[in-house]
Amino acid sequence: MINKDILSQFGLFNGLPESILEEIAAISKETAAKTGEFVFREGEKADKLYFLLNGSVALRVKLTSRPESVTVSFVSTPFQSFGWSGVVAPNHYTSSAECDEDSNLLIIAADPFMNLLEKHPEYGFIVMKRIAEIIADRLRNSHQALLKTI
Repeated sequence: MINKDILSQFGLFNGLPESILEEIAAISKETAAKTGEFVFREGEKADKLYFLLNGSVALRVKLTSRPESVTVSFVSTPFQSFGWSGVVAPNHYTSSAECDEDSNLLIIAADPFMNLLEKHPEYGFIVMKRIAEIIADRLRNSHQALLKTI
């Protein structure tokens, strides 16, 4: 099990009380992923939220106008999160996440995580506000990456 001290380093959880971090730690698991391995694929049902402990993950989207996927963002700094679609309806990943190098990830299943946020709405609001910021940032990155393909 991941410990609360590591969780507190993630921007998404920064400043949350230890009791909440302990609850999040209890529903978290750590996994390793190899270079070239897909963490998830665009269009799949999203039921998890992911966090980078170390390594690098490329977020890629398919365009109907191109045979290859376009990289719209990299998650390469420890403690970044990705796979936000796991906690936002309609719960389908909007990109594919492929490891650019061997990576260690933290995974939180979406349903128990959302239940925890609902149980503690004052902290749930803070976390969901931060997820909205991540979404806005990814949209900006995607827009800039797609403009380069024109």
